[in-house]
Amino acid sequence: MKSLTEYLTFEVGTRRAFVNITSDVRKLVVKSKIKEGLCLVNAMHITASVFINDNEGGLLHDYEKWLEGLAPHEPTTQYDHNKTGEDNADAHLKRQVMGREVVVAITNGELDFGPWEEIFYGEFDGKRPKRVLVKIIGE
Repeated sequence: MKSLTEYLTFEVGTRRAFVNITSDVRKLVVKSKIKEGLCLVNAMHITASVFINDNEGGLLHDYEKWLEGLAPHEPTTQYDHNKTGEDNADAHLKRQVMGREVVVAITNGELDFGPWEEIFYGEFDGKRPKRVLVKIIGE
């Protein structure tokens, strides 16, 4: 069995953002030379997410509104976590909803997606660098 481990680093200029990372992951699958296997993509920070969905601007905007409704950033005093001096409790909650990682099958050397599926990095407490692990295993 072969494997490849790489880290992608993202630093978005806003508090929250969604970044399509499908092409970055595809390049790593090619680099791995694995034809049949699995690709794990994992957010390495507790206030960031990795998820799969449609790359449609309206949907991404809907996510933003929906997540802010579930866990609004303001007022920051509403969260016990923020009593520690942080202001990012909402980001922890948003990450919990959106998920930590995805696993995608590799078939014939390519990510084996369903229709419209793409991989996204979700940032909920940005303006600083954060890593995403990509681990590819197979033959």
